[in-house]
Amino acid sequence: MEGIHFLTDDQNNRIAVQIDLRKYGELWEDFYDVLIAEARKDDEKVPLEQLMADLKKQGRLTQDARLPGSSQQTGG
Repeated sequence: MEGIHFLTDDQNNRIAVQIDLRKYGELWEDFYDVLIAEARKDDEKVPLEQLMADLKKQGRLTQDARLPGSSQQTGG
């Protein structure tokens, strides 16, 4: 396959692949995203609201930052 090269061991088993990123860069990004998601599937889950509160407390997110799609709160 053009742009795809396999590295094989002494028994001719495929052990690695070299991908031409100029040709398959977008496909590689999708594949890599799946690898990252799989590696993190057992990580601790944190609700978005808690994450935002923690980031605000640490000063890493502005106090007026809101969840996407949330309505603006009014005073009163």
